[in-house]
Amino acid sequence: MVKNRKETFKLDTHPKAPEESIVTWGNYRFTVLTAAMIRLEYDPEGKFEDEATQTVLNRDFDTPDFDLKDTDEYIEIITSHSHLMFYKAEGGFTKHNLNIEAIGNYSLYHSTWYFGEKPESLKGTARTLDFADGAIELDEGLMNKNGFSVFDDSNSMRLTEDGWVEKRPGNVTDMYFLGYGRDYLGTLKDYHYLTGKTPLLPRYALGNWWSRYYAYSQDGYKRLMTEFQKREIPFSVAVIDMDWHVTDIAPEYGSGWTGYTWNTDLFPDPDEFLSWLSDNGLRTTLNLHPANGVQPFEEMYEPMARELGVNVEEEEPIEFDIANPEFLEGYFKYLHHPHEEIGVDFWWIDWQQGSVTKVEGLDPLWMLNHYHFLDHAREGNRALIFSRYAGLGSHRYPIGFSGDTASTWDSLHFQPYFTATSSNVGYSWWSHDIGGHMGGIKDNELFVRWVQFGVFSPINRLHSQDGEFSGKEPWRYGQKANGIVTEFMQLRHRLIPYLYTMNVLNHMDDFPLIRPMYYHYPWKDEAYEVPNQYYFGTQMIVAPITTPMNNDLRLGKVKVWLPEGNWYDFFNNRSYEGDRMIDVYRPMSTFPVFVKAGGILPMDQNHQNHTDNPEEMELRVYAGADGNFSLYEDDGLGKGNHQVTTKMQFKWRENEDEWAMLQVGPPEGSIEVLPEYRQYSLSLVGFKCTQMPEVYVNDEKVDIEISKEGKCTKVVIPKQPVESSYTVYFRGVGLRKNDMHGELFRFLDRAQIPASSKEKIFTTIVKGKSSARVISALLALDIDPDLMDAISEIVWANPDDVS
Repeated sequence: MVKNRKETFKLDTHPKAPEESIVTWGNYRFTVLTAAMIRLEYDPEGKFEDEATQTVLNRDFDTPDFDLKDTDEYIEIITSHSHLMFYKAEGGFTKHNLNIEAIGNYSLYHSTWYFGEKPESLKGTARTLDFADGAIELDEGLMNKNGFSVFDDSNSMRLTEDGWVEKRPGNVTDMYFLGYGRDYLGTLKDYHYLTGKTPLLPRYALGNWWSRYYAYSQDGYKRLMTEFQKREIPFSVAVIDMDWHVTDIAPEYGSGWTGYTWNTDLFPDPDEFLSWLSDNGLRTTLNLHPANGVQPFEEMYEPMARELGVNVEEEEPIEFDIANPEFLEGYFKYLHHPHEEIGVDFWWIDWQQGSVTKVEGLDPLWMLNHYHFLDHAREGNRALIFSRYAGLGSHRYPIGFSGDTASTWDSLHFQPYFTATSSNVGYSWWSHDIGGHMGGIKDNELFVRWVQFGVFSPINRLHSQDGEFSGKEPWRYGQKANGIVTEFMQLRHRLIPYLYTMNVLNHMDDFPLIRPMYYHYPWKDEAYEVPNQYYFGTQMIVAPITTPMNNDLRLGKVKVWLPEGNWYDFFNNRSYEGDRMIDVYRPMSTFPVFVKAGGILPMDQNHQNHTDNPEEMELRVYAGADGNFSLYEDDGLGKGNHQVTTKMQFKWRENEDEWAMLQVGPPEGSIEVLPEYRQYSLSLVGFKCTQMPEVYVNDEKVDIEISKEGKCTKVVIPKQPVESSYTVYFRGVGLRKNDMHGELFRFLDRAQIPASSKEKIFTTIVKGKSSARVISALLALDIDPDLMDAISEIVWANPDDVS
């Protein structure tokens, strides 16, 4: 048993720092890990920690340049980023003997940390959103406008060489100072080097998930999945809540929340059920509430009890004791592995029973997350769990379950900020109950806006509480909402090639899918003034609408800050001039998502339950600037070293004498994970073409099909062997102007305002010769402020576009 535990649970750690990085005086030790990261230790016995901990796995950084002054009175350490002063005194750190300045003029008075102070950060995340109805208090994070942050690792457990944990002395100080200024991405990169990489998710995790707390039967669940397929609503993950197991038990055995034995009244043939889901392109996760141990009625009770020395004849329960390595071995061997062998793909660890174990300071949630994740990787799987956040270092155990929230606008309004801000502690893969879990009033608009956010969030998992009237099936929300939600859920699966590439960037380059705007514009005040807006990968910005629409205009509204440059609305292709704050208005059918000029978006042309590397791909290319994208693909499960990269480059030229050009290189790597043939369609957004593009495959010109879809020109290239390379030439291209008059007519036609007002407004618009004159004339009409703002957005989107 011990040998197996060592093989399965031992992490690759490098916890000892180079001696050249260490400064020691008495019972104090300082380790200069980087120019901006300094470890601070005090141990009354002078026994410093050189093993890995729950949070920290690696301290083997290259020693940075630093100046050291070590006198009888003080120790001074100066790097390019930090200035540490320690005045020698016995008895531990205090605010009087230790301070560190973040060098860089980040604040006039607030860039020096005195020991014991808790610096205000840009916040991090929280353990759970259970029962939240709106905003909750968040833990502090690693990012601070004043240039520094600290985190305390003093109370975390030690990781032993055989893969177990043990308590550390309770009177030590073990802290880390991070003085990275406003280099937020740099902070994350070094933090992940210290604490471990965010793992790669399996590809299937990036599709839509279906979840509901509901006592489904085997046939009922299959009927529902079949109905989704008939309606062309794709899913990749099937979540079975707690009723998969026996819940109606004798009172002496507890509440029924904990269970491991299939409820054969509902699921008479679990093997067949799980196989059917797999055959229909769905991966399966089952819900766990492990706190009540293993009771005598469970099928696996007897063999597990005998192995653990529990009295079977007296029907003594097997107590949940996550701090006992023998229990942990049996927990996986008897309670989980048999289910995985018949088709359970991963586990939903629904731990809600606090943070106390028999070992002081050991959090059972962290233990469950840590060992479930490692166990799931035991046979070369790309590991995955679904559980709550358990503190710093939890990014190593994706995916996060944010908990049971209220089904209200306030809950939705908080979630974009909560999700983006979680990147400030490296926690990038949250899954929310899309649509809300409990309570609320049925609201078609709220449901649509929540699904739209879910599609542009890390994990899109529809979920609801028990009850006949709480289901999130889209057709239960009326014809209009059903149509919109269906299109967005199809879009989520079409975005998987893009999302999977971002998954790889997160793992390889510590570049999270969702990033607050200030990550890229740390010195722009505007970047801090749009807390619900975020980058979604490398090419897109999302600003969710999280408040009800204006009923007169039939539009939702959100404040957006667009950085410098030109941007395109992903849905209506309207171009915008950046470097400004604007209010944007959208009907329920669309959502504020912006793509930068020069952007390249790879998308699957199809939307099905499977998430395989696609045979048919759409490349959306956005006019106006140079751009590039490297598409990453593999088998999606990590079975072997079979990575493939396809590099795409776009060069913009806006004159008659030069050619704009798109190049799609041949895939580099193990192309056996790709389909044999691939067909590309190009959607050219913002292009005004006077000549037909020319397409060369492997340097030979091929015939193409061209069609126009709205403001988009679509170029269909015949299917080619997947190893082909492509060059597309565009001669005489320019930027297509926004159809201001057409858009304003459609907007006014939809608005529920008097027809006479519409006529007056539109006549005024048509007479205008420029954007400025249109706005000036409209102001003289003294129209409703919201109406004026909505019109202004269209008029001022790109002031040079007057048509």
